[in-house]
Amino acid sequence: MNSPKSGTGIFTNTHPVMSRGSAIVIVAFVLFTIIAPAYANSLYEAAKRFIATSLAWYYTLLMSFFLLLAIYTAFSRFGRIKLGHDHDKPEYGFFSWFSMLFSAGIGIGILFWSIAEPIYHLQSNPFTAEGQAKTVAAAQIAMRFSIFHWGLHGWALFAITGMALAYFTYRKGLPLSIRSGLYPTFGNKIYGPIGHIADLLAVFGTVFGIATSLGLGAQQMNAGISYLSGINISPANQMIIITLITGLATLSTLRGLDKGLKKVSELNMRLTALMLTFFIVLGPTAYLLGAFVTNLGDYMTHAVGLGFWVDPDPKSQWQSCWTLFYWGWWIAWAPFVGIFIARISKGRTVKEFILGVLIAPTLLATFWITAFGNTAIFIELFGSGGVTEAINKDITTALFVTMELMDLGTVVVGIGAIICIVMLVTYFITSADSATLVICTLVSMGEQKPPPKLRMFWGLLIGAVAGVLLIAGGLKALQTASIVAALPYSIVLALTTWGLYKAFREEPNIDMPYSVTPGDTPLPPEYGQSYALKRSKQETAECLATNQNV
Repeated sequence: MNSPKSGTGIFTNTHPVMSRGSAIVIVAFVLFTIIAPAYANSLYEAAKRFIATSLAWYYTLLMSFFLLLAIYTAFSRFGRIKLGHDHDKPEYGFFSWFSMLFSAGIGIGILFWSIAEPIYHLQSNPFTAEGQAKTVAAAQIAMRFSIFHWGLHGWALFAITGMALAYFTYRKGLPLSIRSGLYPTFGNKIYGPIGHIADLLAVFGTVFGIATSLGLGAQQMNAGISYLSGINISPANQMIIITLITGLATLSTLRGLDKGLKKVSELNMRLTALMLTFFIVLGPTAYLLGAFVTNLGDYMTHAVGLGFWVDPDPKSQWQSCWTLFYWGWWIAWAPFVGIFIARISKGRTVKEFILGVLIAPTLLATFWITAFGNTAIFIELFGSGGVTEAINKDITTALFVTMELMDLGTVVVGIGAIICIVMLVTYFITSADSATLVICTLVSMGEQKPPPKLRMFWGLLIGAVAGVLLIAGGLKALQTASIVAALPYSIVLALTTWGLYKAFREEPNIDMPYSVTPGDTPLPPEYGQSYALKRSKQETAECLATNQNV
């Protein structure tokens, strides 16, 4: 019998198809994008247009379905189920847990878009009448859409994905990988091509999602450094930034979850609190606090309607450029963030997990977008203006131009800019670190503590992909490609969800969740853990025999 885990050097104790196959696919995709950039971009854009014109209803319905499902599950009898054995306690306190999930989930993205997006919507959106742009009414609609794109719908997707993976891993003993969610549907076939495809889609989305974010964020950091020091904004300087960030992220990965990622994530939250205080206290305080209350109520009032809205105008490109882009991006990131959240959530109940993932990040996102976005809107509508012009010229300067226009003095603005640059660095480290951990977990068939050489390899590969694509001008093309890849993954997600609720219904004594003990089932050594959902001795034997023959 050949063990499914093999290899030497970097790929020691990994699955050959997953470790080598994923690296080959990623390198081939990057080369294709660089060698034939025009053709690659046209191909990705054509696929994106097809999704926008033919499947807008599907993405819209899917995201609202997951939100309703998450809320139902939290308050149903399934909410009592423990993501682990009944005696398991949460491994991390709430602050550490929330810091890590928020940093991995959307921290860097919201820092980039929290000013730019509201200003874009202030100029144009489907619900603002012609001639009413840049008015108070248009500003409220702009904030509504911005919060909607970063709010409950996306986090519900992460919650369902993470809950499913944590449940199958810590309660059913399956590997921590996307394939495990397919077990109730396909049984032990998940260790064959079906499982490989599901996990490869997850690796693909994770690498290109993080690489494009790293490349775009390097441009923003370059803009901030240029603002402070006058250093030119250039691809060469951005390559230096990517190299430094990749090195720091790799070092954090090698230090492990508790000594590396946890510490940096907690630093993220403290810096975030500092910057939010900066904007609230030194900005238009009364206006921002009033705007937060208004924005929160406005979002809650319109969230359901926006969640089911499909643009009836076939000629309009707004929804495809914004809402569908975001939904594809959330889906593309779901395997990466879902696995990571599952990894840090052992011991929590389903209800505690869902409410924690849904409510806390949405509230913070709302407050964050209000503090940053409404400050920019205040300057644009009631102050000196200039934010819109700067963003339309160069979106990467949005944050730094806004602080400059707050008219707080060179020293204060400089301190704020330095803090923002440090935040960009730390948020990128946590995103790249958690992505590296997830990829290594996937290619090693669910190993939660992959070997250091493997973590170093994938950490450096992510940085190399970002750097090469930045120089070659292929970041936008790969960003589009990763969003298109969300379409097939959405099918995996739907099957995972169906399997999860099938397993939930089979829980004995659902009102008093039972404990699964490690001694119930012998574990196949080549997979670390494998657990038949129906645990008769005959079925266990069949499960083991099937695994041996994969």
